[in-house]
Amino acid sequence: MQTAELVAFIAYFVLVIGIGIYFFMKSRANAGEKDYFLGGRNMSGPVAALSAGASDMSAWVLMGLPGAIYVSGFGQIWISVGLALGTILAWIFVAPRLRTFSMKANDSITIPQFLTNRFQSNNKILQIVCAFVFIAAYCIYAASSISACGDLFQTVFDLKDKTVPMVIAAIIIIVYTFLGGFNAVCWTDFFQGLLMLAALMIVPIVALMAMKGSDFVAPTIALGENYNNLLSSGKFDSASVVDIISGLGWGLGYFGMPHILIRYMSIRSRKEMNRSRVIGSCWTVIILAMATVVGVVGRKYLGDVLIADGTQSKVFIMLVRDVFPALISGILLSAILAASMSTADSQLLASSSAFASDVYKPVFRKDASDKEMLWAGRIVVIGIAIVALLIALNPNSGGIMSLVSNAWGAFGAAFGPTILLALYWKRFNYIGAVSGIVSGFAVDVLWLYGIAPNMNNALSGLYEIVPGFIVSLIVAVVVTLATKAPSEEVQKYFDDAVAFTANEE
Repeated sequence: MQTAELVAFIAYFVLVIGIGIYFFMKSRANAGEKDYFLGGRNMSGPVAALSAGASDMSAWVLMGLPGAIYVSGFGQIWISVGLALGTILAWIFVAPRLRTFSMKANDSITIPQFLTNRFQSNNKILQIVCAFVFIAAYCIYAASSISACGDLFQTVFDLKDKTVPMVIAAIIIIVYTFLGGFNAVCWTDFFQGLLMLAALMIVPIVALMAMKGSDFVAPTIALGENYNNLLSSGKFDSASVVDIISGLGWGLGYFGMPHILIRYMSIRSRKEMNRSRVIGSCWTVIILAMATVVGVVGRKYLGDVLIADGTQSKVFIMLVRDVFPALISGILLSAILAASMSTADSQLLASSSAFASDVYKPVFRKDASDKEMLWAGRIVVIGIAIVALLIALNPNSGGIMSLVSNAWGAFGAAFGPTILLALYWKRFNYIGAVSGIVSGFAVDVLWLYGIAPNMNNALSGLYEIVPGFIVSLIVAVVVTLATKAPSEEVQKYFDDAVAFTANEE
């Protein structure tokens, strides 16, 4: 069985490396900064939609979320609800405006560039602050993807140590990101999104069919009394309210997630944007719903076997290997590789673009050529991947779900309010944007490591993105109102961008 699964994994690796080589060869003649980091703003609706979804739904949707449902039941479903609402709202209210606003803002190709050009400022502080947050959070985020690859190979091949598979996964991610840039990332994400969808749709259905077979022996199950209750405590108390707010708070992350936001910016037309909105929203809702189903079905099929040793994140892997023949099992388990790599490659590219375009060129090498910029970005890809690998190898770094939630919270709290205000508030100014980003990031980190651990009430369980987002929004508004209004040129830019968006509709 291991041999057949290994064949499927190798075939998958060959496919993604092949995509990277194809786009490398295709873009060599006219490879530039815009093409490498944003695909020349020429992404089709379906590719952009599935790329945004796949880069968002990392391995946690196949391992972390089903594992949480497997152990704790429907009280964990609020995360799925929050993410579903968040992605729909982002496609409706952020995607169209961000695409056109970034085009009008000197054809910006990164989020820091857009924010700086939005206020027509020559000050580089905002770009440097953004790049710092990017690199810090993406090192943690990418670590979760690399760790998931290690868990997969360790389980399938019964390895004592997962160092080697994590190193291999990091190298493969680097290679095709290094070669193909944004096009390679988006197209691999597209195919990986299809694979993730197929796996989550098929696995629980086949498992339920197997449970109806005459040879199936029902396992012993000791469900908690509130397993089937949407309220984790079984009643509408402070603990349940905090769980609901925290779960819904995950949706705030979509307004500030750089590797998702640049997908919106890359779409080639308003028509394709409308297609992306429908496809992306439907894909995300289905993925989240089926991940929840996997957790519930896994508990009924496997019983309590994964709870005792704390390996609940492997429920999807165990289901697949038990109900499918080896080769099909390998193909379906490649969905975990797909989820891991589709997120990691996007994060590496977003980080490299932030450093190359927003720090290296404006601060260190103002006359840097496109070729030099590309190499600067590629070197950062390698550097961040190495740091992420070291974090993943650290046994005290936390599980997949913990790493993802930390990075997701940092991005949502730092950038979410600023992006929304930049797109919808004409009075918003540069210093307000910088203040919002810094305060949101700071409060998110302080809540996680300093405030929450010292609280003795239900609020200690509040997801850090919620207080971070609220403080960032308040600070950005207050600082803006307390300082000078933007110039007439900046306000005219806002009016022109709004008119441009309306005309496309």
